[in-house]
This record gives sequence, structure tokens and C-alpha cells, in this order.
Amino acid sequence: MKIHIVTTFPKFFESPLDESMMKRARQREVVQIHVHDLRDFTTDKHRSVDDYPYGGGPGMIMKPEPFFACVEHIRAEHDLSAARVILLSPQGETFSQKKANELVQEPALIFLCGHYKGIDERVHQYLATEELSIGDYVLTGGELPALVVIDAVVRLLPGVLGDLDSAVGDSFQTGMLDYPHYTRPEEFRGWHVPEVLVSGHHARIAQWRREQAEARTRTRRADLLKS
Repeated sequence: MKIHIVTTFPKFFESPLDESMMKRARQREVVQIHVHDLRDFTTDKHRSVDDYPYGGGPGMIMKPEPFFACVEHIRAEHDLSAARVILLSPQGETFSQKKANELVQEPALIFLCGHYKGIDERVHQYLATEELSIGDYVLTGGELPALVVIDAVVRLLPGVLGDLDSAVGDSFQTGMLDYPHYTRPEEFRGWHVPEVLVSGHHARIAQWRREQAEARTRTRRADLLKS
């Protein structure tokens, strides 16, 4: 998979993309991640990416020209004419595990990170193929949401996790929250691992896990069971 990130703060991504699972995925060439500085696609000497809003009002609006120029460069340079262009926006579709499973099927993705008050509406209408939100709140920019989406997608790629079953059993993959997990020691401060998990009876363990997942979902996220 090839991932391209368009941002005014490219250094924001240096550490997260060079740690843990993401670093291993890149080293194994399971994914290629390219970060593009939006200011490299400006045309004025100040490398301006924003301007005052038409009609007045507070804040600055990001200009359309650099976004279009950058995405057109990416498409031409990397032969990605059909790649989906995802704008991170609080107005977008709420990101979910179902969406991650959909996006991991794509050979390439382009992420647009906004900042300031907002982005010129023509980027929303004529450049982005879709918009994604990670929740009903507003962040300083699209960089953190982009990292969240990318992490959720990349970990589903074969060869990224040591055990693909680990991803298959995650919360939300089955439509429910995950069941409780335990490891050594069997007893800690008087708290014991459930007896069924040390019984060696695989059918009973599977049944216990299903029951626990359903009970936890019913208690914490009943809305998932309804859907």
C-alpha cells in the first residue's frame, strides 16, 4: 500500500511513523508512506497557505491552489490517478473499524490535513473524494486524525502484526467489543484468572469469550448490538 499525506507540518509525522508497528511496516515495505509539505506547492514568496475569509469573520481559511497542485503532483508523479483523496474534517463520516476494513483494500490513499479555521469549500467539493472524522470534536488540525486512520488501516495489512488473528479478534471487528484478556501470573494480589481460561477446554473457552464480549458490549456500548 502507498500512503501520501499532505500537510503544512511535515515534522509532525516524523516520530509516530518511525516507531513501533508503523516503523516495522515501512521497513518490511508492506507500506510506503510519503509526507508532502503543502508550502512547497505555493507560488508566493511567503509560501502562504491561508487567507482571510470572503464575507468576513474570524480565523483564516486554507487556500485551494496548494492542495490542488500537490494532489495533482502526487497523482502524476506516482501514477495514482484513481487513488482516493481523504480530507480529515469534523464534518466528515465518522471513522470506524468497518471503514478501516474498507480502506485497507485500496492500493493507495491520499490524506489531506487541514488547519486554521477551515479549508476553501472547493477542496471539499472538487478535490476530496470523501471526508472522515474521528469524533464529534474539533482538533487544531488534521494531522492527528490522519495518524489515527493510518494506524487503524496499516495494522490490518498482512505482515504488519506478528499474528493476523490478533487484528481479526479486535474490538469492533465482529461488531462487538473484545472479551477480557489475562496473562501470567495466574494470581495477582488475590485476583485470579478465570478458571475456564486455565482449563485447557477450548470449546468452553471460546464460549466464555463470546459471552463476555456480548456482556461487555451490552453494558458499555449497547448501540453496537442494535446495529
